[in-house]
Formats: sequence, C-alpha cells, structure tokens
Amino acid sequence: MKGKMFLAIAIGALGALVTGCNNDNGVDCPPDHTGPLAGNEEKLTGEWVLSAIVSEEEIDLTDDDEENPQQDIYAQYSDCLQDGVYTFAADRKYTFEQGQNAAECENKSSLEGTWQLSAQTLSLVGACHVQNVAITFNGDASAFSFTDDYNVRDTNGQTISTEITFTYTAAAP
Repeated sequence: MKGKMFLAIAIGALGALVTGCNNDNGVDCPPDHTGPLAGNEEKLTGEWVLSAIVSEEEIDLTDDDEENPQQDIYAQYSDCLQDGVYTFAADRKYTFEQGQNAAECENKSSLEGTWQLSAQTLSLVGACHVQNVAITFNGDASAFSFTDDYNVRDTNGQTISTEITFTYTAAAP
C-alpha cells in the first residue's frame, strides 16, 4: 500500500496530465521537447536524487503499532521508497527511476521522455502526456524542490489533505 501511494505521489507530483484528442477520437500526443539547451537549463543536466519529502501536516505512514505522526514523510519510507532518481541529459531526454538502486525492491519503475526548463517551470513530455511544474532551486542550484496539494491516507485509513514538498539533490559527479 505504501509503495503504491509513494509511486502515485512521485508520478503525480509533477503536475496535471494533459492530453488532446483529434477528430478520429485518437490521441494527439504532444511533441517531444527538442533543440539545444538554453543557458539556464544546463544546471539541470545530470542525476538528481530524491532527498526529502516534507508534509505541511503531520502524517503517520509507519505500520509500527505506534501513533507517531510527523511531517518528514521521507523518513517514514523504506530504502526502496526513498530511491527516486531523475536523470536529465543534454539531448533533452530524461528518465525517472524508482527502486532501481536500493537492494531487493519489488516495485521498480522507470519513466522516460524529454524535458525543458523555462524560467522556473519544468516541462516533461513522456507516454503521450505533458507535465508542467513550478520548481525552485536552492541558492547554489545543487537542489530543486516542488510543492503541491495531496490527499494522503495514513495508517489508520484517515485521508489527510496537505501540501507536500519534494526535494531532489544533485548527485556527486
């Protein structure tokens, strides 16, 4: 259950999915992002590792028979659920992998597509969808974060509406 909830948050965390239809009732997939990187985009190339998930509200996601809600969602996850990595390449291709690096993960996933950074909006195109999200870099651009509202089910089955911030930190070269 927690793995599915994390995957839903991780995938849904980058904004609403947008698709269009043509007159044949088929899907018009958005075009891939192409072209050379702009100067402000170069800071995003490389590997970015999930390093924090913080909730505005305290939530208990640990199935440990204790009431111990906290705002630090990341600390409540197993190694497999903490293992989220974006890789942004200079040719505009990206991958998002979950559970690929931690030992013995059962729910491994991988997404791929193309990317573009305009001002502070990261746009991802993949699987016939566009995802746009406002991101914020820290002072030295070694980490970026994004925030959105989510409904999260705690270990008692209660749904908590809260704002959650995800942070990704640049991996060492």
